[in-house]
Amino acid sequence: TDGESYGHHHRHGEMALAYALHHIQETGMAKLTNYGEYLAKHPPEHEVEIKERTAWSCVHGVERWNSDCGCNSGRPGWNQQWRRPLREALDWLRDEIAPRFEEKAGQYLVDPWAARDGYIAVLLNRGEESRREFLERYARPGLDRAAELTVWKLLEIERHAMLMYTSCGWFFDELSGIETVQVIQYADRVIQLASAVFGDSVESRFIGKLAVAKSNIPEYGDGARIYERFVKPARIDLHKVAAHYGISSMFHSYPDRSRIYSYTAERQHLQTMEAGRMKLHFGRAKFVSGITTHEAELTFGFLHFGDHNITGGVREFQGEDRYRQLADELSGHFGRADVPEVIRLLDKGFGGNVYSLRSLFRDEQRRIVSGILNTTLHDAETMFRQFYERQAPLMRFLSGLRIPLPRALYTSAEFALNSFIREELEREEPDFERVASLLSEARQSQLELEATALEYTFRMRIERLAGQLSADPLNLELAAALEAVLEVARKLPFAVNLRSVQNICYAILHADYPLMAEKAAAGGGEASRWVETFGRLAGLLSLRLPAD
Repeated sequence: TDGESYGHHHRHGEMALAYALHHIQETGMAKLTNYGEYLAKHPPEHEVEIKERTAWSCVHGVERWNSDCGCNSGRPGWNQQWRRPLREALDWLRDEIAPRFEEKAGQYLVDPWAARDGYIAVLLNRGEESRREFLERYARPGLDRAAELTVWKLLEIERHAMLMYTSCGWFFDELSGIETVQVIQYADRVIQLASAVFGDSVESRFIGKLAVAKSNIPEYGDGARIYERFVKPARIDLHKVAAHYGISSMFHSYPDRSRIYSYTAERQHLQTMEAGRMKLHFGRAKFVSGITTHEAELTFGFLHFGDHNITGGVREFQGEDRYRQLADELSGHFGRADVPEVIRLLDKGFGGNVYSLRSLFRDEQRRIVSGILNTTLHDAETMFRQFYERQAPLMRFLSGLRIPLPRALYTSAEFALNSFIREELEREEPDFERVASLLSEARQSQLELEATALEYTFRMRIERLAGQLSADPLNLELAAALEAVLEVARKLPFAVNLRSVQNICYAILHADYPLMAEKAAAGGGEASRWVETFGRLAGLLSLRLPAD
């Protein structure tokens, strides 16, 4: 069955599957296997031939990959006429590059197309041994380091030339959709590597063909504008990796040798100077691609103004003397707080190759921006809370008279009370009476609670307590604490997802409750209190007691 059936197309399908697999394994009713193992043990006895030009997702054969055939995800008023010119652009790129690949690769590989197919072994394991075995099998004897680098780039050209036909790029309705943009990014990687290997670029001609593909969204226009807006900014090279490394290392430290996605950075030198909130950061490192093995020693320098404003550049390392001269000049002017001169030196020293916070890879960009935002939000939170505490008596007076709160008072009260509740819930030992009081105050003033954030915070608190109880199920104190928290949960103006807590208590009830019930019946005072507490817990969690 399709893996998407479990949780993607059918909610909670993954839970049903997990239970079924667990049940099969625990009871021994069948042996769990997979297609690979089954095929190894039961070799095929019959051969079938696939009907050509057919696809499960298109009743028109394979027209979904070629034309506006009518198969789409159903956005009213949109068309898929962009498919044909996009397909023609990709086919043109493939046909333009293939003979060049064959000619160039023939200088280094015995059979370029057989090597292209055999490259899968390197994709599955990019280690040195795997690469060496590949070259021994497919390469001509005597390749030097530069020739090997060219081989890996040639093979990556062909890999991306296949990736650009990825099915999901043609499945949805819009040319600017993330899936179709990804397909064009694969094509862009072909163009980028082909330019490096063959010495000329086919980019302008490819963009011209993309311009024929029209977006359903007027703002995006056509494929050429989409290429410039979404595809080119996503292009990665070693200079951009160095920019990412230089900027991100201002916010957290890297070891001397570190991994950045598919790249390796080996730090040669790094220096940081600070003046209040400002920071000057420069250094050099060797960067190596784990895909093509291309490497370069690069110098970087960045000035951080203390918020989201960062500027700086990257350039090839041009020798120790020039590096030291630039480092001395930068540090000298920064030490004298001559910021305009520092900026001028960065611009001059790195040849206009300017990068900023926008140059970071997306995950790291969001992490750093979140850190910057946290400081700003903390300041705003402090201001709102202080204002609310001063004006709270007036707000209560207005609420008592049923006079609507002015917008400024309402906003500050809403922000502050949500902040107080969240803060209390995050404490090691929350004061749930205060939480209840704050909730009551919010209700009386008809303030809107941040239900999603508070539910998550509250749920994490309950699940931590339930986890402790799972490790020590007969601990009456923990059980009573969980009961008290669940009582508060019932009074919240939003639902708390208690699925995980239910599962934990369900397991305890079935593993420990029967024995404790027997002890309680025999007159055990501690056991009786435990049974009573878990009886109330079961009620709060809508669980049926084993004895019922």
